[in-house]
Amino acid sequence: MQSKHQREKYAVKSDIQAIVNSICESVRIDSSRSRHTHAAPFGQGALDCLLHFLSLAERMGFVTRNYDNYIGEVEYGEGKESFAILCHLDVVPAGTGWTKPPFGGVVEDGKIWGRGTMDDKGPAICCLYALNALKEEGFVPRKKIKLIVGCNEEDGWGCVEHYKTVATLPETGFSPDAEFPVIYAEKGILHVRLHFPLEDAPFTYLEGGKSANMVCDLCVANPRSVASARWLAYGLTMEGKKLYAHGKSAHGSTPDKGRNAIRPMLAYFAQKNDSVQRVFDCLFNDIYGLTELKDETGKLTLSPNVIKYRKHDLQVLCDIRYPATMPVERIFEKLASFGVKYETVSHKAPLMNDRNGELVRTLLSVFEECTGRRAKPVAIGGGTYARALRCGAGFGPELPGDETVVHQADEYISLDRVDLLFHIYKRAIERLTE
Repeated sequence: MQSKHQREKYAVKSDIQAIVNSICESVRIDSSRSRHTHAAPFGQGALDCLLHFLSLAERMGFVTRNYDNYIGEVEYGEGKESFAILCHLDVVPAGTGWTKPPFGGVVEDGKIWGRGTMDDKGPAICCLYALNALKEEGFVPRKKIKLIVGCNEEDGWGCVEHYKTVATLPETGFSPDAEFPVIYAEKGILHVRLHFPLEDAPFTYLEGGKSANMVCDLCVANPRSVASARWLAYGLTMEGKKLYAHGKSAHGSTPDKGRNAIRPMLAYFAQKNDSVQRVFDCLFNDIYGLTELKDETGKLTLSPNVIKYRKHDLQVLCDIRYPATMPVERIFEKLASFGVKYETVSHKAPLMNDRNGELVRTLLSVFEECTGRRAKPVAIGGGTYARALRCGAGFGPELPGDETVVHQADEYISLDRVDLLFHIYKRAIERLTE
């Protein structure tokens, strides 16, 4: 009879290629939000991705549930208590600047390329295979494990809200949708749409950005007049009668890792228009000191990610990540200083865990055992499903020092990272439910 160690070693060897194949299959489905129908509340792509995941789990022998095509779960184990692994299968739009097919699921240079490889299809599938390996070894958890996969994490969380109405969300768990070593706190997330009146706009058309939580990588405008090629000094290009500003996408929580295309476009028009200058001062010069607000979880970040001009109204959708110990009313006070109409599009309250609590300590221990790195819990500006739990934490897949690829062109996950995630999540699930 094989020992547990021998069984585990065999499972690891045989599963890695299967994990890679499954990630590639999932990445080939464009699950960014699209036109909804009664049968597909977040679009056909998101539904197809959910069905692919649940079918994969069913073939492994798991009990699965599909909650009205909003969200699904894979169950293992018995018990009154339950433990959650919260993942998502939807992705942000591909954006521009790719050198690989964004939905190709191509394996090259020791990496799987495509939107969702790191955020969050790759980690979700690693968790599923880790859970299956434990099942195959005969592991019997003392809690019911629920691997929950949503389809609307990137722009609304309607999937989780639906889950709460049809099922019971566990109180404790982790989300493999953040960073290592372990996340004990997440800033509050506020998406607001600001309306700047422009009676004398120097353009007839201006638009840029695709998603509130994605740094704008392309902004386009039709200027009313072009007296000279001064736009060259702002890094703009002109094709026909249109001006183009090209940037670099990044996650809305880390705008400094991207290059916002809205900035040079507004800077160009601001040099000849006081109203646009005021918009620029509010959003990029931060004259009201929004980004000076801070606590132990870091400074507030302000990222104007979507912009459009309509009938003398310049609308700017901003991604704000505010310090976890700060009441949101403080942010509203600052926004009121702008002196313009604004509306709250979405708000997610911060997550603040005990950094010395059992969940954080166990996950930190697993990380150190699997990587050999000493580490401390950290706080982030990103937002994960973990904040939907009474006691939740973000746990991977990014390592300190990683190249930033989430929400950017040419997103990828290395095959070595797939292997590491399989081991880490397998051990974490076992330790937290044994």
